[in-house]
Amino acid sequence: MKKKLLLLLGILAIGSVLAYNYIYQDHRNISEETAEYKVTSTNLVEDFIKDVSTTQDKYLNKTIEVTGIVTAKDANSVTLDNVIFCTLSNSSTVALHSNTTIKGRCIGFDDLLEEVKLDQCTIIK
Repeated sequence: MKKKLLLLLGILAIGSVLAYNYIYQDHRNISEETAEYKVTSTNLVEDFIKDVSTTQDKYLNKTIEVTGIVTAKDANSVTLDNVIFCTLSNSSTVALHSNTTIKGRCIGFDDLLEEVKLDQCTIIK
């Protein structure tokens, strides 16, 4: 009886440690990751419009670099070519109508606005 109880407690302890490490794992630092894909804003949106499911499998939750013209900017966001919405991880200065490369994590495509969403973005140039 004692052996079964000790075995059960051991299994619970190991399971608790594994669950804690899984739940509280380190967050990704997108700014330090190497981009898996480098694309232009128009090519990225065209890929999503052609075939959403295949393109989502390719880009979703991946670190990508997108190059385009800044068409709108805010304190915490930038829009490239009116089709890529980027939420910045820190406030950066970028000029309107300048050619810019932004690195971030692709979080999806908005069918209604035909806009790709990126978060945790940093401005490369």
